Amino acid sequence: MNDPASPTPATFRELIEFNAPVATWFHCGGKADALARPATVEELRDLLLAFACKPVRILGDGANLLVADEGVDGLVVSLEKMDGVEFDEAAPGAGPAVLGKTSEPHAARRKTQAVVIAQAGAKLPQLITECVRRGLAGLETLGGIPASVGGAAVMNAGGSFGQISDCVHAVQGLTRFGERVRVPREEINYSYRHSGLGHLVVTAVEFSLRKVSAEEPPALREKLKEVMAYKKNSQPMAAHSAGCCFKNPGSDASGRQSAGKLIDLAGCKGLRIGGAEVSTQHANFVVAHPGCTATDVIAVMEEVERRVLEHSGIKLEREVVVWRREG
Repeated sequence: MNDPASPTPATFRELIEFNAPVATWFHCGGKADALARPATVEELRDLLLAFACKPVRILGDGANLLVADEGVDGLVVSLEKMDGVEFDEAAPGAGPAVLGKTSEPHAARRKTQAVVIAQAGAKLPQLITECVRRGLAGLETLGGIPASVGGAAVMNAGGSFGQISDCVHAVQGLTRFGERVRVPREEINYSYRHSGLGHLVVTAVEFSLRKVSAEEPPALREKLKEVMAYKKNSQPMAAHSAGCCFKNPGSDASGRQSAGKLIDLAGCKGLRIGGAEVSTQHANFVVAHPGCTATDVIAVMEEVERRVLEHSGIKLEREVVVWRREG
């Protein structure tokens, strides 16, 4: 592929924007040398092949992402236009998919289970709301998590009430060489905030959800309200923040410590550098105030890491991904 500044093939001119802002929940950071928004798997495949010799980064909802102030090279691919969702025809109240359609085949239908196929760019919160409305249980435990479906599947997004891997039936994707693959749940190496799917560009996720009885929908809606209320009361959801900055240290076998508590005990609540501040509501959130730069956020994360290591001897691992130039 030629340098991004050089003319592109005619088929890509409508897809690629140069020197483009990258939308993240921090609302700060640098731009992408090239950004594309494919609408189909075929367009995505062609882009991957055309930029095979360049860095290619996949943008979901930008909820756990920070772009360095100097920007990012290569190609950034936003999957926001690939947002179709298809519901199993046997699901309660199911009709034509209200959020779009995918061309992938349905998985087997069962009496008590429903299969929902969501393209990678679909918004997880919208999908959760629609599943609850249709009486499909499983995803409501992820209420309040800001993510695209693809990004959530890759990072195994979750919280106090569950994780997305609990409902994944299979993942569809492309290799970096444009080959279509489908990975069933039993072949995905899911663990805490990990999937092992980083070698793929996820294009769709198949969920296996439980059909609730006619008496259960009100309880299902109440569960989602409970999860959302917990998030609202404990996290700065209205602020410019990417959610939890650090993973909870430890292991699933021995138990995990709360990163937020460790940060709080290290005296970091309210720590501010430039326009970035450790939230006073939840210490594992870094809030970006007006005028904040990516450099400010990185500086705060580095200082938090230093203080926690000094106070408790624990080295925090970041959940926020920082994109930088490779060249």
